[in-house]
Amino acid sequence: MGARLYCGTSGFAYPTWKPGFYPEKVSAKKFLTHYASRLNAVEINYTFRTLPSQKTLENWMAETPASFRFATKGHQRISHFERLAVTDFSRAFFESLAPLQAGGKLGPVLFQLPATVAVNTDRLSAFLAAAPTDLRLAFEFRSPTWFTERVWDILRKHRAALCLAESDTLETPPVITADFVYVRLRKSQYGATELAGIAGQLTGLLKENKDVFLFFKHEDEPHGPLNAEKLLKLCQA
Repeated sequence: MGARLYCGTSGFAYPTWKPGFYPEKVSAKKFLTHYASRLNAVEINYTFRTLPSQKTLENWMAETPASFRFATKGHQRISHFERLAVTDFSRAFFESLAPLQAGGKLGPVLFQLPATVAVNTDRLSAFLAAAPTDLRLAFEFRSPTWFTERVWDILRKHRAALCLAESDTLETPPVITADFVYVRLRKSQYGATELAGIAGQLTGLLKENKDVFLFFKHEDEPHGPLNAEKLLKLCQA
């Protein structure tokens, strides 16, 4: 089976996306079902603050097709407070994702390190050594101190991805460290020419047999899901 592009947004439960993305008559309870009829992945922020219950994950899976993937954010306690220390909580977090994994719908797990957390290669190495080896892990570093060859080498050793994130203020170096690619597009706007250029880059990665998980940021206007839909179509053309 060839590599696939999984494309969506950070979250889906936004009433302000009516009527541009969600039809006016679609209820909030049906948002995920409609979302999954047009896009094939979503980045879940819920897991950043909460250990998800089995029932919640089972409900999400029931509302989406077999090909759909949920990229989950690592809990803030792990990334912001414990700063990648190996603890009972980090193990409990990984265990909480078991229903999604068993159902074949778990995408990568993204750990976001805030700008206040500077590089610590010993912590990163120990965390990855203790993490489950059957999960795809990605790391978004918001302090430039992490942008070093030593960090890239650690990620490669454990087949973890450097999250390729861009915003109006910071852009991650375009370094590929795993057999999949995780992209977060957070600029304030993306025009047709820019989307076409991104599609060309994604097509190249897919030809290299790398699955790509790409997510636009949430905004009150439905630019994110509409741009994600455009990218899926451009890459299928």
